[in-house]
Parts: sequence; C-alpha cells; structure tokens
Amino acid sequence: MKKVFAIRLTAVLLALIVITGCSTKNHHSGKDDGKLKVVTTYSILYDIVKEVGRQHVSIHSIVPIGTDPHEFDPLPKDVQHTADADLVLYNGLNLETGNGWFQKLLESSGKDGGDAPVAELSKGVTVKHLSSAGLKSQQDPHAWLNVENGIIYAKNARDALIKADPAHKEDYKKNAAAYIKKLQALHDEAKEKYSQLPDDRKLLVTSEGAFKYFADAYGLTAGYIWEINTESEGTPGQMKRIIHFVKDHRVPALFLETSVDRRSLESLSEETGVPIKGKVFTDSIGKQGEDGDSYYKMMKWNIDTIYKGLTS
Repeated sequence: MKKVFAIRLTAVLLALIVITGCSTKNHHSGKDDGKLKVVTTYSILYDIVKEVGRQHVSIHSIVPIGTDPHEFDPLPKDVQHTADADLVLYNGLNLETGNGWFQKLLESSGKDGGDAPVAELSKGVTVKHLSSAGLKSQQDPHAWLNVENGIIYAKNARDALIKADPAHKEDYKKNAAAYIKKLQALHDEAKEKYSQLPDDRKLLVTSEGAFKYFADAYGLTAGYIWEINTESEGTPGQMKRIIHFVKDHRVPALFLETSVDRRSLESLSEETGVPIKGKVFTDSIGKQGEDGDSYYKMMKWNIDTIYKGLTS
C-alpha cells in the first residue's frame, strides 16, 4: 500500500496546465446538468452524500471502491473533478494524510483557499487516538465504523449541501431525516444484539486496528496485528504481540477486512488455531451488486457477520 507519489504527482501537475485552463472557462457551478457537483475522497462518504443529496447531486469519489484511502495517488481526472466541484467533502481525522495526497490535490485544483467549499464530514465525533509507540498524537480516522458517527456524517453532509445549494434545502433535510432514522435503527439493533454476548466472547480481532470506534460503541474489546494501514504490516513484533493476545484471551474468531492483504491474518489463524469467521468492511463499501455495496449495507453486514462469528 506504500506507493511512490512523486511520479504520479508530476503527471497530475502537468495535466493541470491543460485542465485548469479549460475548467475555469467551462465551469458553470455544477448547473450545466442541473446538479450540484460534489467530490468526496472515498466511497463511504460518496454513499452517505448520495443518500442525502439524491437527485440534486452529481458525485465523484476520488478513491475507487475497494482501494485503501490512507495512501492514494490521485489521477489527472481527480484533479479536474476537484477543480470543477461546487463542494469537496473529506473525512479528516488523519485519513487523507498519507503521502500528503489530499492537501496536494486541494492545492493543485485551487480548492485550498479559506473560502473554498471544502468540508470535513467527521466534524463533531468523539475522537479516538492511535496507541502505538510514536503514533499516540495521531487521530484514528475510522469513526464511521460506529453507526452513531455515521449519523453525524449524514448531518454534516446535509448542512454542507444546504450551504452550497440552499435552493434544495427542504429536500436535503427530508432525505437526511429518512436516512438518519434508518441508521439509528441499525445502531440500536447492534447495541441490543451485542449486549447479549457473554463477556468472554466480546473480542474482535482483525488485521488493521480499524475497529476501535465499533468496539467502543457495541461493547467489544478490539485486537489487531497492525494499528493503521500507513504502518509496517505484519512485522515479527506485531505478530508476536497479537499471537499472545489471541491465546491469552481465548479469542473465538478472527475477521478479515476486504481491503487488506489476507496473508498476515491467515498466518495468525494457522499459528493460534483460531478460524477466520468472515470478511468485514472497513475503508470501502462493496462493489455495486455485491455484499456491502452501501454504507448501510456494509455496516449491517459487519454487525451480523461479527456477531455470528463470535457466537458460532
């Protein structure tokens, strides 16, 4: 997942010579097709904004479905979409900082000014921090894995869309209210479901330590091989630590994320004899038509899959 950014960035900047010359002349505030032009940094935000904006928005997700957003190399088309956007929405909380790709993208597309329409959808969540040595000052970005925080994201999306497009304020409010009601019901269902687990089963082990917010919301203890995808992954020290954790706590199941290399978790399973009981979604929704192909569906999938794995 560690990519060389300099070469791609050079290509992007060269493309800007053409892009900025065209987009500034042909940009019509998103009204050429009657829709507000919105850019989101990755697929989970894309889906949340789609639910709130519906027919009034045209959305481009910079990071493709199934791709890790921690470190990403934007393409020239991403710069063009961002330059042309009426609104840019990002997660924050240390997510888009890998290689500095997001800040460079904003600068390249002219969206880094204080008056640019750029909004952070995680604003207002109770932030958790990383715990690994040397990383403790960094925020854990995976707030969306607590559905209650997903509701905050939806509210922030609603407010950003209303500010950018006040003519459709009532529709954005109506869409958001219906979506939030659906998410709240899912959150309540998860809390009830996990409250029934015996204490010795409330253990969630994955490859990346992305489930702190999920574990805290639903009463679990989270374990992991590495803490965040910008770290080294599956080092001998990390493996030794998690093997002890799994054995000492008699962890009943392991869960594999859809967006990481499976080899480290498979090694952990072989070393401890603990089975991998299912796949879970972390940094991306599923591809259209497949499992977890919306934020609601990915969280419903995670809640059900983890519960079933811990009880079987």
